[in-house]
Amino acid sequence: MSQQLRFIDSQRSPFFAVTRQRVEAYFKENKLSRHANAAMWAKTAFFLSLCVLLYGLIISDLFNAWVMLGLAMALGVTCACIGFNVCHDAVHGSFTGNQRVNRSLGLIFNLLGANPYVWNITHNVVHHTYTNIPGHDEDIEIAPGLVRVTDDEPVNRVQRYQHIYAFALYGLASLSWVFRKDYVKFFRPEIGRTCNRNHPRKEYFNLFFFKGLYYTLFIVVPLLTLSITWWQFVIGFVAMHFAEGLTLGLVFQLAHLVEGTHMPAPNADGNIEEAWAIHQMQTTANFSTESRFAEFFCGGLNRQIEHHLFPKVCHIHYPAIAKIVKATAQEYGVPYHENPTFFGALQSHYRLLRKFGKEDYERQRAEPVAVAA
Repeated sequence: MSQQLRFIDSQRSPFFAVTRQRVEAYFKENKLSRHANAAMWAKTAFFLSLCVLLYGLIISDLFNAWVMLGLAMALGVTCACIGFNVCHDAVHGSFTGNQRVNRSLGLIFNLLGANPYVWNITHNVVHHTYTNIPGHDEDIEIAPGLVRVTDDEPVNRVQRYQHIYAFALYGLASLSWVFRKDYVKFFRPEIGRTCNRNHPRKEYFNLFFFKGLYYTLFIVVPLLTLSITWWQFVIGFVAMHFAEGLTLGLVFQLAHLVEGTHMPAPNADGNIEEAWAIHQMQTTANFSTESRFAEFFCGGLNRQIEHHLFPKVCHIHYPAIAKIVKATAQEYGVPYHENPTFFGALQSHYRLLRKFGKEDYERQRAEPVAVAA
């Protein structure tokens, strides 16, 4: 296995130490827990109840195919919101101080078709440590050969159009998760360059048991109970996952792959010449920070900066601590990337895709001509 990447804090910036001290003081002075409050539990109950309701309405077979198609897509978006708001915090251990409760809530990930154990490795361990580092963070390897977002990868003819078709690929993310990604990641010896061997025996059982449970609930049961054709079911199933995948994909991409965020390559020794916290500030971005809609539905992932610095703090507190983080970043001259609106972030992501696709391809084609001249 390759040597472990390290972050070299040559600047000795006090930014993170001061920020952490101020955030801790905020919770202490206001006598607040860093975990879920009543509003968070209410939001959890809302999304879980909505999911059960939508599933029940579909399985009831009381509606025509067009209504069920709409319900299926609504269920897909709701599943994404459960992932954002409930499972994400639970697997991070930030939902509550009781780790048994966190593990129980994390199991809900299985009912969304995703495996919480694999997620913990790929997201909590790898992505949060090596954010946006090519060759280490596989979250930026969206669709190798089709979507290019780093200079490390050569650009090809197809990628000239990635700013157009990438969004359709995001919609396939959930289907990939359910049928492919978890299996591939589980059995791969390395995730990025992080060792991924010696899984506990129970996790082999959990992977296949809960995948089977998901396939039963979302494939077998509908086929047995609904008075629709098999091809109508396929359309509804794919539409549900497309809505879920597009929701997941957009929120994840707008948090890391927008103009201004870095994708730094390790130095000759294989290390990053920056403190870990400064690296997080350089590679993450917030969006829609003034939108109550985004705050409610995105589970704090629209405040990716605060999440990466304080993953053990429940996202319900991010709006409050964001003021502390932003002010401290300005005080110490640390970048704080922020797009005020969702559409502003979306446009920035579109331009980044166009830059790494169409613009780089045209630049590459022009270079030999310039040399010949």
